[in-house]
Amino acid sequence: MNSTKAVFERFVPENSVTYCCKLLDYFGFEFKIKKSRQTKLGDYRYTPKTKKHTITINNDLNQFSFLVTFLHEVAHLVTFNAHGRKAAPHGQEWKDNFKKIATPVLNESVFPAPVLLALTNYFKNPKAASCSDPILYNVLKKFDGPSDLIPLSKIPVGHSFEFNEKVYKKLEKKRTRSLCMEERSARRYLISEVAQVMLIED
Repeated sequence: MNSTKAVFERFVPENSVTYCCKLLDYFGFEFKIKKSRQTKLGDYRYTPKTKKHTITINNDLNQFSFLVTFLHEVAHLVTFNAHGRKAAPHGQEWKDNFKKIATPVLNESVFPAPVLLALTNYFKNPKAASCSDPILYNVLKKFDGPSDLIPLSKIPVGHSFEFNEKVYKKLEKKRTRSLCMEERSARRYLISEVAQVMLIED
């Protein structure tokens, strides 16, 4: 328990440590910290053979993103325990559980006011991931450490950028995504405006 507490003390806001420890102790899942993954911030898995629940979270998240992602994955576990595979991955059952699990820490002793406001609005209809909500995503990103990466929304139309080790040119901004051309193949893709990219200087 002490080692688990030390892990949470490192990764989540101080006033949420005890609650996170209680969730882990109550549900008894395996908890792992992983290196950064491009495709996800965290995940939940159930292994039928061992009857073991496992939650993993990326190690490069700021403390507020880490906590939101952790609670997101615990909600998957709770939903699976109650409904098995009958419930949709991010259906109403999961949304209800996510709200319920997050409620005890939705206060200013845990989250700064801008994050709390964004979370309150987000929980009116939670998306599959915090990065699916541009407002919440951008508020959470403000608490990240220094980085050369910026959201695609900051790249002017006509400029080139690097994303997932490929070079693109931003052609046209849509509502929440931009039409971009991968320069090597000339193929066009819609990329989320909140995607973290690196500007290529002329």
